[in-house]
Amino acid sequence: MNLKPKQIALLQSMANAGVVSPVTRQDIVDACEDTGAYACPPSWLTQDSTRKVGRGLYDCPELLQFADSTDSAPAPVIKENVDIQTGPVQGAVEQSVEAMHTASLVMGMTGGERDSLVPPKFNGYVTWGHFNNVVKIVKSRRFYPIFITGLSGNGKTLMVEQVCAKLKRECFRVNITAQTDEDDLLGGFRLINGNTVWQDGPVVSAMKSGGVLLLDEVDLASRNIMCLQPVLEGKGVFLKKIGVWVTPAAGFQVFATANTKGKGSDDGRFVGTGVMNEAFLDRFPITMEQPYATKATEKKILIKSGCDDKDFAENLTKWAEIIRKTFYEGGIDEVVSTRRLVNIVEAFGIFGDKRTALDMCMSRFDELTKKSLIDLYEKVDADMPLEGSETTVSAEGNKCPF
Repeated sequence: MNLKPKQIALLQSMANAGVVSPVTRQDIVDACEDTGAYACPPSWLTQDSTRKVGRGLYDCPELLQFADSTDSAPAPVIKENVDIQTGPVQGAVEQSVEAMHTASLVMGMTGGERDSLVPPKFNGYVTWGHFNNVVKIVKSRRFYPIFITGLSGNGKTLMVEQVCAKLKRECFRVNITAQTDEDDLLGGFRLINGNTVWQDGPVVSAMKSGGVLLLDEVDLASRNIMCLQPVLEGKGVFLKKIGVWVTPAAGFQVFATANTKGKGSDDGRFVGTGVMNEAFLDRFPITMEQPYATKATEKKILIKSGCDDKDFAENLTKWAEIIRKTFYEGGIDEVVSTRRLVNIVEAFGIFGDKRTALDMCMSRFDELTKKSLIDLYEKVDADMPLEGSETTVSAEGNKCPF
């Protein structure tokens, strides 16, 4: 193939980034952005049926011309699926294009829909805390697993998703539970159109595409999570059910979020969390501790969330600050999260009444705690309508005239 200047620039960019064949669609997109040679992935690479070797994977032998002599050999093409006709496994075979398309439909990710794995930008998001650090880590495309811990509702998961949205990186979010096992994470056999075929799990899909894997609420996991040990070492993983070794593509990254540091919850606030295996935790080089945002930051968050009443936003954040200080000092058992403040603002936008918004959003607490917290807000906000006034909503939900 006689290469044109634009093709050479694209290939050189991928080679400089350590990309080897087969390349992922994200590798091509990154190279396009880096060089400006193409506005979108070129058809000579992505539309040539002879180059397609898997879902979102393209054979690009031309990269060998640009790789340094010290580079390792190209990774072998990994067969996407295993087709089992009858009886025991008879070996890994290439799945037909039709069967692969059917499998993709079952997984909810056809070719053109792969872009949906890039989280949408949230216009109301306010950058703070470790956001810029996470950007640097993801942008570096180095494998560097990160454990993020903090109390509920302070934006841990949203931060990772918005970093991916900013950098246009695919994010494979997996919500971990006590029932999550190897089959859920790495993949397993599925019955599709009467045939038993192998389907990659989200971890393997993220590895192959060089995406960001987000293990959400990881401290709820059972010991089955230990199947990710080799993944957290960045060495790849062996899919023993089909006898295939999967090596992560360039850019693959792992984030784990949790309300604890993997030592369980002694106060019972986070029921279901357990003591995690030390060997598993030790495979995360750093732990980011995320507290609740500062009062000034939370005010920005509430305003961006649609709170037109700046005084209300100011009073809510002042109120939350007092509650949290009391909570940390052991004077109260409950805390108001940033998520809860946003809920109050949204309820205020619907009902147009502060007391109604507070009453409904604080009803998740027991009656005594709820009353104490609302009484505290009344002391913070002198303009709070009196209980029973004509501007409140009755218990039956009928709004009184304003």
